[in-house]
Formats: sequence, C-alpha cells, structure tokens
Amino acid sequence: LEALKADIQRKFIEQNTARLSVESAEERMEEAEAGSRSLMEELKEMEKQVQEIKQGKEEIQKELTGSEEMEKSVEAGISEFQKELEEKRLLETESSAKVSEWELKVEKMLQTQGFHQQNVDRINAEIENLKGELSEIEDGIAGNEESLKEKKEHIAEIEKTIEASHTSQDKSQKELTENIAKKEELSAKQKNFFTEREELSRQMTRLDKEVYRLNAQKEKMEEAMETQINYMWDEYELTLSDAASLRKEDLGSMKKEISAIKDQIKKLGDVNVNAIEDYKNLMERYTFLKTQHDDLIEAEKTLEGIITELDSAMRKQFQEKFAEINKEFDKVFKELFGGGRGTLELMEDEDILEAGIRIIAQPPGKKLQNMMQLSGGEKALTAISLLFAIQNLKPSPFCLLDEIEAALDES
Repeated sequence: LEALKADIQRKFIEQNTARLSVESAEERMEEAEAGSRSLMEELKEMEKQVQEIKQGKEEIQKELTGSEEMEKSVEAGISEFQKELEEKRLLETESSAKVSEWELKVEKMLQTQGFHQQNVDRINAEIENLKGELSEIEDGIAGNEESLKEKKEHIAEIEKTIEASHTSQDKSQKELTENIAKKEELSAKQKNFFTEREELSRQMTRLDKEVYRLNAQKEKMEEAMETQINYMWDEYELTLSDAASLRKEDLGSMKKEISAIKDQIKKLGDVNVNAIEDYKNLMERYTFLKTQHDDLIEAEKTLEGIITELDSAMRKQFQEKFAEINKEFDKVFKELFGGGRGTLELMEDEDILEAGIRIIAQPPGKKLQNMMQLSGGEKALTAISLLFAIQNLKPSPFCLLDEIEAALDES
C-alpha cells in the first residue's frame, strides 16, 4: 500500500509536471501566435510605410523636377540680370571715363590758360625790353640802319606772336568768363533757394503761431459759451434753442416778469433745498419696499397654493396607505396569533390628518375589543403586527429591533 501510495504520488507529480509542461507549451504557443500576429502587423505596417515611402519618393521626385525647372528659370533670370549688370557697369565705366576726360580737359584748359598767361607776362617783359632796346636803337639810328631794320622785323614777328597769344588768351578768357558766369548763376539760384526756404520756414512758423493763438481763442470762446449755456440752464432752465427763440421778445417785459417771479419766490419763505434729493431717496426706498411687499404677497399665494396641493395629496396618499396598512395589519395579525382579526380605525368627526387612530384586535377565541383592553403579551404582538405590516408595505434595507419580545411570556 505504501509503495502504491508512493507510486501514485510519483504519478501525480509526473501528471502535474506534464500539465505544467503542457500549460507552458500552450503559453509559449500563445506567445508565439501573439508574436506572429505582432510580426504580421509589423509586416503590414512596414509594407504600409514602404508604400508611403514610395509615394513620398514619387512626390519628392516631382518636387525635385519642379525645383530643377525652377532652378533653370532662376539661372536664366540670373544670367539676364548679370548681362544687364555688365551693361550698367560698362555704362558706368564710360560715364566715369567721360567725367575723367572732362576733368582732364578742364585741367588742360587751366594749364593752357596759365601757360598763356606766362607767355603774355614773358612777352610783355620782352616788349618792355625791346622798347628799351628800341629807344637805344632810335638814339643810334643814324649809324645803324640795317640793324634798325632787323630790329623792326624782329619786333613785327614779336607783335604777331603777341597778337596770336592775345587771340588764344581772349578765347580762354571768354570760356573762363562763361564758366564763372554759370557758376555765379548757380550760386545765385542756390542762394535764392535757401533764402526762399528760410522765408517759407519763417512764414510757416508765423502761421503755426497764429493757428495756436486762434485755437486757444476758440477754446476760450467755447468754454465761455458752455459756461453761459450752463448758467442759462441752472438759473432759468433754458436751452440754447429756447433762448434763441426768446431773443425776439421784449427784454424789458421779460426782466419785469423775472423780478416779479423772484419776489414771489422770496414770499414763499425758506425752501428745503434737499427736498428733491429726499424725495428721490424716499421714492427709491418706497419702490424697494413695494417690490419686496409684492414679492412676499406673491410668495404667500404661491406657498398657500403649494400647501393646498400638498394637503390634498397628503390626504389622498394617507387614505390609500392607511387602507393598505389596515389590510396588511389584519394579515400579519392572523399569522402571529394563528387566527383572529385586527383592524385600524380613524376617529370620527376629526380632520383626517389630525385624527387619532384606534387599533381593534380580536385574538382567537376572544371578542373584538380595543387594544388597550388586551394583556401585555397581546399588546406586544399587536404592536409587532402593526410594525411588520408597515415594514411589509415599505421594507427597509436594514432594521434593528431591540428586545421586541420583552413583554411576551413563554407561551
């Protein structure tokens, strides 16, 4: 028997081991299936991603093609802009060259003028020298006719040179004079421009001051006008339009009427200046209290209506529940007493919601009588019957009764 028990124990252990192996294999199989499902889902997801990548690649290829076309158009535009820039630079270079050329010409003209001036000075000096020599020659003219003739020829050549120099000098002087005149004209125009600008600035300043003065005067007049309008309203309760309509009337008669009204006001005696404010406060308080009074009256009517409805509903519900409790009381009474009859009655000639309740009980073998005439045990069972009857109609989720059988004897 012990050997069989050990064998059974071993078999049982092998059985448990085999069951655990099977459960482990099933768990591994479930994990493998879950992994397979996960791999399939991942494969589907990867295929979906590959498809999205292909679509993205196609879109990127399209965008790349568009970008290449845009790049070509941009490069073409850049080439055109570069050509235009080169043309502008050539024009700028040519303009700079022309400016330099003109500057060189002006410099040459100035140098030529200086050179001519030096020639004129030199020739004038030579003329002075020749004049001195001519005087010496005239003094010795009698002895040297041929020398005089040569000197005259030399003088004639020098005079031609002088005339040519004068002609060139006059031309240069004329150009210089014209340039100076243009410069003076431009300077005069510039001076006149600055003078006119200063004059306009002074005039604008004067106008600004005048505008400021007029605005200040306008504000003062508007303020004075507002003061007069407020005075007319405070003193006479007249608006501007009403006062304008009264301008056509006789001012003398109006002044007399004003004096008469002021006399009548004085005869009235002391006036409560706070009467209007007091009336306003009292009116506000009266309105507030009247509103509260009306709300209370309305609330009273509403509450009376609610009370009437509740009273009617309570009477109806009380009658229904009282009849049900009376029926259930008789049933429970018979179960506890093993027969007999129990009844609930309302006091007559009293309000149903305020009336007293009589409990009539008839245990088996006794006549029907008031509960107060029963013994202590019968009273206790009757009260328990009433309690269970109410519980049967509306059961409580939990009820604790303490010493409910205290008044009962063993029987």
